[in-house]
Amino acid sequence: MRRLRQNLVVIAGVLSLAFLILPNIVVLVFSFNRPKGRFNYAWQEFSTDAWKDPCGVADLCGSLSLSLQIAVWSTIGATVLGTMIAFALARYRFRARGAVSSLIFLPMAMPEVVMGASLLTLFLNMGAQLGFWTVLIAHIMFCLSFVVTAVKARVLSMDPRLEQAAQDLYASPVQTFLRVTLPIAAPGIAAGALLAFALSFDDFIITNFNAGSTVTFPMYVWGSAQRGTPVQINVIGTAMFAVAVICVLAGMLISNRRRKQAL
Repeated sequence: MRRLRQNLVVIAGVLSLAFLILPNIVVLVFSFNRPKGRFNYAWQEFSTDAWKDPCGVADLCGSLSLSLQIAVWSTIGATVLGTMIAFALARYRFRARGAVSSLIFLPMAMPEVVMGASLLTLFLNMGAQLGFWTVLIAHIMFCLSFVVTAVKARVLSMDPRLEQAAQDLYASPVQTFLRVTLPIAAPGIAAGALLAFALSFDDFIITNFNAGSTVTFPMYVWGSAQRGTPVQINVIGTAMFAVAVICVLAGMLISNRRRKQAL
């Protein structure tokens, strides 16, 4: 009982982590299944056919390519705008600074249904045709708050004496920003960009409101779940999970090497 009490937090953390990873394991296992019906919900027979032809289902890879394009462009737009806004909120004082900060963080607390319906109303009033561009603008808008939060936290933790030291060494403002400020803020910018990419690629509710006839990968999965779930969806989901894990491990290895070199 003493050991259980001492390790209660660790046990709870391990169980929570296992609960989060379990759905990914189920997706991995059923990516090697050969279902007899339309739905891939019960194990029938081991097969690697879906892995040999992941684009064997009509429009599957097309929707995946569209989601990746939207995620990449929305990540670039949200990261550039969010970084500039974060520096402005953290470094400068101006009128309505508190109001702007509150408005920036408002989409994080707002339900996605409300935001999706609001953006749809805006686009319809403007006479915009729903499609790729409306989805891209919507994704940039709701990803912006997360980028600002990550970058602002990093900027506030920066030591201003480093920039002052660069200026004392006759560095120009551009040189100071590129060689001192930007490298220090880079981890926060990278974290915001990765978060924006994941949120954009995974979004369904806001996209469903503003997509029109455009079909992204989450919308394709939702639509196919009503008619029958192809095994290729599990294959692509497993591949995306593997890529995410590899990126995280690579980031950890790079950071550990930098720490060792610094020591």
